[in-house]
Amino acid sequence: MTTDAARANIMRWDGGPGHYEVWYATLAHPSTETGFWIRYTMESPLPGHGEPYAQLWFARFDGRDPRRTFGINQKRPIGELVATAEPFSVRIGANELTGGSARGGFAGGGHEVSWDLRWRPSERLHRMFMGLAYKGTWAPTQAVTPNQNVAAEGEIVVDGERYELAGAPLGQTHIWGRKHGYAWAWSHCNAFEGDRGASLETITARIRRGQIVLPPLTMISLYLDGDEPSVWDLREPWALPFTRSTYGTGRYHLRGESLAGRVEIEMTCRPEDMLLTEYVDPDGEAAFCHNTECADARVEVWRRSPFVGRLRKHRTLIARKTAHYEWGARAGDPLVKKRHLTV
Repeated sequence: MTTDAARANIMRWDGGPGHYEVWYATLAHPSTETGFWIRYTMESPLPGHGEPYAQLWFARFDGRDPRRTFGINQKRPIGELVATAEPFSVRIGANELTGGSARGGFAGGGHEVSWDLRWRPSERLHRMFMGLAYKGTWAPTQAVTPNQNVAAEGEIVVDGERYELAGAPLGQTHIWGRKHGYAWAWSHCNAFEGDRGASLETITARIRRGQIVLPPLTMISLYLDGDEPSVWDLREPWALPFTRSTYGTGRYHLRGESLAGRVEIEMTCRPEDMLLTEYVDPDGEAAFCHNTECADARVEVWRRSPFVGRLRKHRTLIARKTAHYEWGARAGDPLVKKRHLTV
């Protein structure tokens, strides 16, 4: 039986113009404090903005030595893109992503990389935005995470250096739409110290309507195995007035409250831990993403007494160099010097 999570990866592109689509995986290699970012993408520009193309992305983030951090991407003819729905698969030449695996490799920019990853597909589908975002066409971008917290086996090889993956924490997401958000911040972590069952997904998004930029909306999802509540779900409209966030290069702070209590999240990194990546919308406008896969994270959970309403600290989750964070805008931050290079 095909699950909602398995169906969520199916390609949405109908062959027409004005569409972009991304399947990405991020993962942590805790023993080396290294993180990875792998993307299979396609874009079909609007008329006058070029021809459709596919693209492969790879980045390594070294939390111990940021001089070893780099990102490369390679464009391919759209004819190399082949997708199937049952079972799900997307291929760009010999590089393939399925619901439970990812393999590929390429060379350029002085680097040679390859990956061969396998995981047991998740049965839990995580929707990044509120439910309303998936109804109709008002949202310019949609995002779902079919594999939000899985354990990867296999290996990644970077310039002859081999990373063996024995249950490495991996998350895999599918994004599609007609335009990236006007500005955003995102974080993910499923590699907290001493708590492999805990995982976090957050998004702060700003949308532009004509000349009007709407206020930021912050959504938080925290999964805690064996706890009550087991899911802190602050994504729907009722929760949005009680969530706040600030973000920029090196820091992302979030706070959300509900009747159950409070969640407070802090993501931190150095500017040299980030890569600056340029996205191009189908209409030709550029957006700039500042990304790291070796951030630190601290999550504090406060529970509310059912009798007097007093908050008490319940749990603290810590991740060192194993959290993932990015923020995006319509201009790049000059503090982030290193770029994701097209090769």
